[in-house]
Amino acid sequence: MEMPAPDARILARKSRVVERLQQVLPHNAVIHELSETRAYECDALTAYRCAPMVAVLPANTQEVSEVLRICHQEGVPVVPRGSGTSLAGGALPTADCVILGVARMNAVLQTDYDNRIIRVQAGRTNLSVTGAVQAEDFFYAPDPSSQLACAIAGNIAMNSGGAHCLKYGVTTNNLLGVTMVMMDGSVVEIGGAHLDAGGLDLLGLICGSEGQLGVVTEATLRILRKPEGARPVLMGFDDTEVAGACVSDIIRAGVLPVAIEFMDRLCIRTSDTFANAGYPDCEALLIVEVEGSEAEIDAQLARIIEIARRHNPVELRESKSPEESAKIWLGRKSAFGAIGQINDYMCLDGTIPVSELPLVLRRIGELGREYGLDVGNVFHAGDGNMHPLILFDANKSGDLEKCEALGAEILKLCVDVGGCLTGEHGVGIEKRDLMWHQFSRPDLEAQMAVKDVFDPAWLLNPAKVFPLEASQPRRQAAVAAQ
Repeated sequence: MEMPAPDARILARKSRVVERLQQVLPHNAVIHELSETRAYECDALTAYRCAPMVAVLPANTQEVSEVLRICHQEGVPVVPRGSGTSLAGGALPTADCVILGVARMNAVLQTDYDNRIIRVQAGRTNLSVTGAVQAEDFFYAPDPSSQLACAIAGNIAMNSGGAHCLKYGVTTNNLLGVTMVMMDGSVVEIGGAHLDAGGLDLLGLICGSEGQLGVVTEATLRILRKPEGARPVLMGFDDTEVAGACVSDIIRAGVLPVAIEFMDRLCIRTSDTFANAGYPDCEALLIVEVEGSEAEIDAQLARIIEIARRHNPVELRESKSPEESAKIWLGRKSAFGAIGQINDYMCLDGTIPVSELPLVLRRIGELGREYGLDVGNVFHAGDGNMHPLILFDANKSGDLEKCEALGAEILKLCVDVGGCLTGEHGVGIEKRDLMWHQFSRPDLEAQMAVKDVFDPAWLLNPAKVFPLEASQPRRQAAVAAQ
């Protein structure tokens, strides 16, 4: 992935920028020695690395405002960073940038159970939001696989989802308001502790904007009462296309599970070895979970199992205890880590109509064979959010490039069948050059015009989302105008 060359004029001002940052932040919150900035050279897309010029760790909105004000005055690009779990290179630095990490901003600021909201600093981890309210039988619904580590800031930037988004929606459906700092240091409040705000839907614009418009420092989130109960059922099939057809039939029948997760043989075998989940020996596995009262659960599962039997499953296993349910989910939640223990891999993220699952699964298998690379599939089948894992050897010359080419073909396939390039990982740098496949030039010009309004100097999260040949002239014009 091509990245723009660093600006020598900015690098020449490093000492002055560091000195100014140290005037508004504690010295241990300004990291500028190369041996220390290397800790920020990549996110979870580890194939690409570049140490930033400086990294800063502010503790509150005011400190973020001061940092951005200084960087704006100095013309220094800023890359916002949550927990660094982005799989699309969303927090990849440039050599002339300041990484602005929000990891120290992790406090709970307000909890209102009567109105079902919680306000947190944006560096708080996803899972710890539920941890803050679970004693009162509440939870925060979006649950990405990285929820133990990923930050709310990154969830908002990429509009993250998770296994249970089929019923509860993704981040945008559970986000009520944000405090955001603009590139010039000004602080704005958007949305708030209510279901909807008047005027333009700026909150919908910000959620999923990948750090292009501002730095979110605080978020007001919707929390929900825990359901009376939940129960998953395991379904094993001898064919991935048949499993995909089963998913389509469940959705078509009007049943709304809380989650439908898909794993193919490669992921089943690897996850089972890693987590000892007791998965069956089969080509494809579905985990379908429903929730509600015992009577509701029984009725829903009976309908789902009836549909599944039409597809001749090799195994149907309904959970009989909370311990068995936890074991079933442990294998699925461990899938990415399990694959990472055996191989280098690139995790893709594209979304397709559920009805196209059988076709897309078949074509992914065919494309993998054409490129000579194994592809594992584990994804949120209920809403068609695909996560193909392309296995490659990072130490083998040409393998990364072959992996990238295969990934591009798979993502183009998602668009061609009526889907889109990303469901929850974002565009980042990974899909940046594929934006032409989904959008026309007028489409991209309209999107970039929005960034012109929020970030006229094009300093926020450079070289992400927009193809360089489209965005660099805008960036160069902004620099020339300074």
